[in-house]
Amino acid sequence: MTKSFRTLDDVDVRGKRVLLRVDLNVPMEQGRVTDATRLERVAPTITEIADKGGKAILLAHFGRPKGPDPKNSLRPVAAELAKVLGKPVAFADDCVGEPAQQAIAAMKDGDILCLENTRFHKEEEKNDPEFVAELAKLGDIWVNDAFSAAHRAHVSTEGLGHKLPGYAGRTMQAELEALNKALEAPTKPVIAVIGGAKVSTKIDLLENLVSKVDALVIGGGMANTFLHAQGINIGKSLAEKDLAATALRIMEKAEAANCAIILPVDATVAFHFAANAPSQAYGLDAIPAEGMILDVGPQSVERVHSAIDDAATLVWNGPLGAFELTPFDHGTVVAAKHAAARTKTGKLVSVAGGGDTVAALNQAGVAGDFTYVSTAGGAFLEWMEGKPLPGVEVLRAK
Repeated sequence: MTKSFRTLDDVDVRGKRVLLRVDLNVPMEQGRVTDATRLERVAPTITEIADKGGKAILLAHFGRPKGPDPKNSLRPVAAELAKVLGKPVAFADDCVGEPAQQAIAAMKDGDILCLENTRFHKEEEKNDPEFVAELAKLGDIWVNDAFSAAHRAHVSTEGLGHKLPGYAGRTMQAELEALNKALEAPTKPVIAVIGGAKVSTKIDLLENLVSKVDALVIGGGMANTFLHAQGINIGKSLAEKDLAATALRIMEKAEAANCAIILPVDATVAFHFAANAPSQAYGLDAIPAEGMILDVGPQSVERVHSAIDDAATLVWNGPLGAFELTPFDHGTVVAAKHAAARTKTGKLVSVAGGGDTVAALNQAGVAGDFTYVSTAGGAFLEWMEGKPLPGVEVLRAK
C-alpha cells in the first residue's frame, strides 16, 4: 500500500524548507506536558529531516482556540519537544507573516523550527485557498506525519498537498503499512474485536467490518444492544434499545457475508456502577432484573480467546467491559494479554487503536507487544469505517 504513497524515500530534503505537519496536541497541566507519547512518535521524522540537512519547519494545532490565545500556544510544547529530540527547537510567534518568514530566513540546514498554532487562524480549518497559498510560500516541500488529523481537510493537513510536493513522514508511513496489513491486504482469517459503550457511534464501522473480516467479536455496552435485539433480558444494563433493528440488520449483513458474530454467552453482573461493587457471573438466561452487565463472563472470555487463536490478523477497537472500573476490566485485560502473547510468538498480526483501547492495552501492560497501536482516535475509526481520509488521499503517488 505504501508503494502507492510518496514517502521520505522519494525525496532529497537537503537544503530544502520542509513544512512538516506533526501532531503536537499533547495533554498539558499548568503549562507542562504530562504525556510526551505523541512527541516521541514524531521525533524520528523530525530527526531524519534535520540529519539529512533539511530545514524542519513544524506545523501543528493545539486545542480548539477561537483565534490567538496564549493558553493554546505551542511554545511550551516546542520546549518539551527539544528535550525529546535532544536538539534545539526555535519558535516563531505566528505560522504565517513576518514572524514566520524571519524565523525561516534565519534557519540553517539541519535546523528545527516550530511555528505557532495553525488554528490561531480560522482559515486553517476552512481549508481557505488564500491561507494555503500563504503557508505554501514558506516551504519547498510538504511532509504530513499527522495521521491523527488525516481525516480533516484543513490547510496544514490536506490543502498544502495541492500546492507543494507532498510526502508521508515515517509515523504516517508506519500507520499506513500497519493498517494495510490489518484490513486492506491481511493474512486471513481476520478477526475484529469491537467494544465500547454505544452502537450508535459505530454503525458505519460494524457495517464495513462484516464485509471484510471472518469473525467479529462485539463487547462492552454495544453487546447489550445486540443481546436485547435478540430478546434476551439484560436487566438494567446500558443499551440503546431503540437500535434493536439496526443490530439485527448488522447481524443479517454479517450472515450474508459469511462473517461470524461472536456475542457474550455469559456476563459479569453487579447492582451498582462502581469500582469493586459486589459482582458475579450469570448465564444470559438468568440476568437479574435489577442487575447491570459490566463485563463479559468467564465463558465469553474463553470464546474470545478461541476466536483469537483461530485468527492470523486481529483488529481491535474498544473495551469488552467497563474497563475503567476494577474488577470489570478483567475481560478486556485477559483478552489483550492473550492477543499479545500470540503476537509475540509470531502467530498473529495485531493492530489496535482508539483512545479507550490504548488506555486498556496500557492497563494490561501489553501495548508494546501488539504489532501496531494507533494513537489516532477519529482518523483510525474513519479508516476502519472504510472512509477515504483527505490527508492520506492527497499523498497518493500520481
